[in-house]
Amino acid sequence: MSEANQSTARQLTHCPGNDPIHSGESAVQTLLGSQRQPSGDAASIRNLPVSLFASVMGIAGLSIAWRQASLQFGVSVRIAEAAGALALIVFVVLSAGYLAKAVRHPEAVIGEYRHPVTGNFFGTITIAMLLLSSVVAPMSQALAAVMWIAGTVSAIALCFAIASRLLGGKIDAAHAVPAWFIPGVATLDIAVAGAAMPMPWANEVNLFALAIGTMIAVLFFTMIMSRMIHHEPVPAGMVPSLLILMAPFEVGFLAYTNMVQHVDTFSALLFYFGLFLFLALAPKVFRRGVPFAAGWWAISFPMAALTIAALKYSMFTQVWPVKVAAIILLAILSIAIVLLLVRTLHWLLNGKLLAG
Repeated sequence: MSEANQSTARQLTHCPGNDPIHSGESAVQTLLGSQRQPSGDAASIRNLPVSLFASVMGIAGLSIAWRQASLQFGVSVRIAEAAGALALIVFVVLSAGYLAKAVRHPEAVIGEYRHPVTGNFFGTITIAMLLLSSVVAPMSQALAAVMWIAGTVSAIALCFAIASRLLGGKIDAAHAVPAWFIPGVATLDIAVAGAAMPMPWANEVNLFALAIGTMIAVLFFTMIMSRMIHHEPVPAGMVPSLLILMAPFEVGFLAYTNMVQHVDTFSALLFYFGLFLFLALAPKVFRRGVPFAAGWWAISFPMAALTIAALKYSMFTQVWPVKVAAIILLAILSIAIVLLLVRTLHWLLNGKLLAG
């Protein structure tokens, strides 16, 4: 381990008095504070991380993937319905928990929001709402529209807030981590879920969101890759978030194909580059030495987006290797979500999930 990483690891407890907007060390500390191995302190709702809403994204994505599989391969839709119901339950529970945190510990919520890394994870709430709008659409189009509008407004507002913060300048290069993508991916998800919205104005909102998400993805991908190449590797607790790097390409594929209503060469390039990133990053993420923490849920939605994109692309190509790849990805995603659920429930029951 390099001297810089050893210094970071030694300082994962607390860093009083530092401005998190301009301190690279405090950025890593705050992000990993809720993800490191618990120290045995009593569990408290204060320690509920906003990043845990990524679990809703992953489970909802699993539901959408299985519904797509039921259309293509005739498998039972019950798996999709069960995953969708679970995603809704988890969202309600987490929303209630985080609301309680906001009421009892508002300074903790403000601290998360103002942080240059963890602040991006508020985008997981908006993405969760957008994905849930697709989950409930087969049951209630009206409820889906309400959730999509709420998710759209919050996603665009958060994107403007994060952009304003970044344009303020003096941002440490060490803060350019894959989590930066989350608000941008949220705007891309507007177009993914919004394609099915019946409102006549929805198409213009989708185009607006797609434009924002595309430009942010291009800009941030360049900045984040530069940081990954020229600076120290991300700490072990942030390694699972590396898979977020492929999310803009797979979500971009879904958003673009939903808008143009067909799969063309450009969309195929997006899909295959996202697949390449998954294959390149998977050995770095799924290895020993990366301890389990709530941050592992960061892998769930990128994998879900890749799986849904693979299923959609296989339906277009009708080439058997692509179909096999899509089925394998669906199996991997399903196993990953189950393992994450089991480990998270275990942590919750033994008090580690909310430990200080």
